[in-house]
This record gives sequence, C-alpha cells and structure tokens, in this order.
Amino acid sequence: MGLLDGKVAIVTGAGGGLGREHALAMAAEGAAVVVNDLGGARDGTGGGGVAMADQVVDLIKAAGGEAAPNYDNVSTVEGGQGILQSAIDAYGQADILINNAGILRDKSFAKTTEDLWDPVIAVHLKGTYCVTFAVYNHMKERGAGGCIINTSSTSGLNGNFGQCNYGAAKAGIAGFTRCLALEGNKYGIRAHILAPVAHTRLTEDLPGFDNEKAAQSYDPKLVSPLMVYLASDDAKELTGKTFMAGGGRIAEMRVVTAEGVTKTDDGGLWTPAEVGAKMAAGEILLPE
Repeated sequence: MGLLDGKVAIVTGAGGGLGREHALAMAAEGAAVVVNDLGGARDGTGGGGVAMADQVVDLIKAAGGEAAPNYDNVSTVEGGQGILQSAIDAYGQADILINNAGILRDKSFAKTTEDLWDPVIAVHLKGTYCVTFAVYNHMKERGAGGCIINTSSTSGLNGNFGQCNYGAAKAGIAGFTRCLALEGNKYGIRAHILAPVAHTRLTEDLPGFDNEKAAQSYDPKLVSPLMVYLASDDAKELTGKTFMAGGGRIAEMRVVTAEGVTKTDDGGLWTPAEVGAKMAAGEILLPE
C-alpha cells in the first residue's frame, strides 16, 4: 500500500530537477501522475519538445507506475485547462497539484529590462494562477477536496541579490497560496508553500551551488518526500504552511511580527522623532 494509492497528481515542470523527483516520488507511493513539461530551456526559450516529459513517464511506467505526459504552457489559461484535461482524460480526476514549473533570467535590478521581467513573472506567478485556477475549480466542483503545493523560494521570502524578478514572482506565489488556503478550507482543499533548496539546472551555476559537493548535498530527491507526505491523507489536517526543504533539512517558515509599541495618547498619532526614538530603543524592530 502506498500513501497516495488512488490519487491523481499533476506536477508541472516535471521533465527534470525537482519536478522530475516529485513525479517519481508520487508515483512510487501509488499516485497516477500527469507529467507536464514544455521542453524549453531554463530561461524559458524554446519549448514544444516532448522528450523531457516522455522520459519521466517512461521511467514511472518501467517501475510499474501510472503516468501520462502533458506539454502545455503553464503561463496561459488555456494551458492550465489543458493540463487539467490531460488528468481527466487519463484518470478522470485530479487530487494533487504541484506547481513547480519555472525559469530564470537573472540580472541585477538596474539591468533588469522588461524582456527579463515579464517572462519570469508569467511562468512563475501567472503560471501558478493559470494551472491552479483550472485544478482548484475542478476540486471544488468534484467535492472530494485535494492538495495544492506551490513552489516559492527563499529568494522571494528572504531575498537574494540579482533576482528581483524571480523574488517578486516567488513572493507573490507565497501570498497567493496563503489566501488560497483560507478559501479552500470550506471545500477541503489544502494549500502549502514550498521553498526548496536543491541543485538543479536552474541553480547549478549560482554561487554555492556550482560544485560537485552541492550537487550531492542538495540532490532534489531530498525534497520530494515532504511533497508526498503533504499530499497524503496523513497530512489532511495541515494547510497554509510554508516549508523550507533541502539538504536533508525540513523546517517550517513563518512571517513573524514583533510585539512593537502602541501609542495611546494623541489618538495614536506618532511624530517622526518619536518613531526614531522607539526604533533606536529597539521597541519596534525584531531582535537580530
């Protein structure tokens, strides 16, 4: 018996890296998997190739699992609907969605032109919307609940030099998912945020990841067991959580608000000088 027996999972960007490992791990625990990949380069150029998705489908089938390929573009509403339709055509339903598809076009902000900004936002943030819109409404109408896991990043949650476009998209995904979790409660649809740390083609030349030790220590397969657990009925009481995972470590991340200080006189209106004094006294900022 597998944790995901009888479930149908959709994994976007599943032709390589994290998505590939998520798809393999889901299938190993009994899920039928729709393997989506456009077949493009890491900067989003190209596409239209079937080899990446097909290879993962073949691996799953060779291991005795069930899988179907999909080659739609996540960044369009039509693509999102097509991805869902592949699940319905092959297996009649969708119970799990892992939004993983992504690209990189890194530059320092002063050099981030519109052609570097728009595609990153389109694939990550709009792509998460497009696929989730189709799958969420399917889950809602079906009435059997489901689990949606959206891929954010520490670049969006904590910041990273040279990734204003990517960080903006990933922070947007986190905010979107927190809201989605609240709305989905009514329908038994759970939503989580993943901030993975993994050596993939998106990260292989970034500082700290451009060596063999990082490739071994941050193997993407180390992230996927968390995905399986969160998508399973064993985690049906969990929703709206943010997890960092990588290198063998799993940890919840939270937005933390300091206790701060409240002014009670003058109707609560501060003067800038008063704000400065309280800031200097450490009464507003969180401890370092």
